[in-house]
Amino acid sequence: MVLDEADKRLIHLLSGDLGDSPAPYAEAAAKAGLTEEEALASVRRFMDAGLIRRLGATLWHQRSGFSANAMVVFSIPADRVEECGRKLAGRERVSHCYLRKTAPGWPFNLYAMTHAHNRDELLAAAREMADDCQAEDWRMLESLRELKKASLRYFAEYSVA
Repeated sequence: MVLDEADKRLIHLLSGDLGDSPAPYAEAAAKAGLTEEEALASVRRFMDAGLIRRLGATLWHQRSGFSANAMVVFSIPADRVEECGRKLAGRERVSHCYLRKTAPGWPFNLYAMTHAHNRDELLAAAREMADDCQAEDWRMLESLRELKKASLRYFAEYSVA
């Protein structure tokens, strides 16, 4: 897919904070020099081409009351990893779930970012997930504090006021 200047400006704007406007796409479109209809058509085109997979909101989980957070990692056999990944990804407390390559001395291939109100609730959720996946080897890597939470900004040279 070939991107023109308007596409790059729009992608740059969409990769940042859209704010809490009742019409965020209209505002981004105006900044990109497009109508809202043109911007939405471009977003559909980007999605159809696989350039954009999803658009989402970022929740500051610690500020919202989920003060106990951890990346829970599991060592799951290859023949069960897809099934287990779907189970974990569908859990209410899991915000994102990844399949990763293992490394020498680190056998964990399935990662689930998990959120709770306190450590006991977090540990109970991790144990439940391990039981659901029949995982004998797992770890809970607790978050101590959020240091950064930002999306990657694409096409920074297209920044507009």
